[in-house]
Amino acid sequence: MSEDRTALVELLAVFAAATDARDWDTITSLLTEDCVAYGARGPQAVVRRMQDHLGGVGPTQHLLGNHRVTVTGDEARALTYGRVHHVGAGPMADSFYECLGEYDDRWVRTAAGWRLTRRGFEIRISLGDPAVLRPA
Repeated sequence: MSEDRTALVELLAVFAAATDARDWDTITSLLTEDCVAYGARGPQAVVRRMQDHLGGVGPTQHLLGNHRVTVTGDEARALTYGRVHHVGAGPMADSFYECLGEYDDRWVRTAAGWRLTRRGFEIRISLGDPAVLRPA
């Protein structure tokens, strides 16, 4: 396993754990200035979009696996299965939403290390009530 692949798989885990902890500073630090993710462009807009979806949600778990990482020079692509469970909160406390799919992430090597420049997530299975995803 190459050092780059190992570093990228670790960064994917850091991103997932930071999402579950709502650690927006860590997420921001992993994004390029021109990143595109979750239908938003730029770190502040991406984090705002994530907050809009997770601000009113209880605990979440982003479980990742089946990593396929391709590194070409200073660019990389990581295809990763994701199983994401969201527990409802407040008026949605008795509900959940779970989605299973595949992340398609593009990374670039910078002076500060690998940074995420593009993220997509194709949902293949959707369970529960997506209304669980809501702002605070």
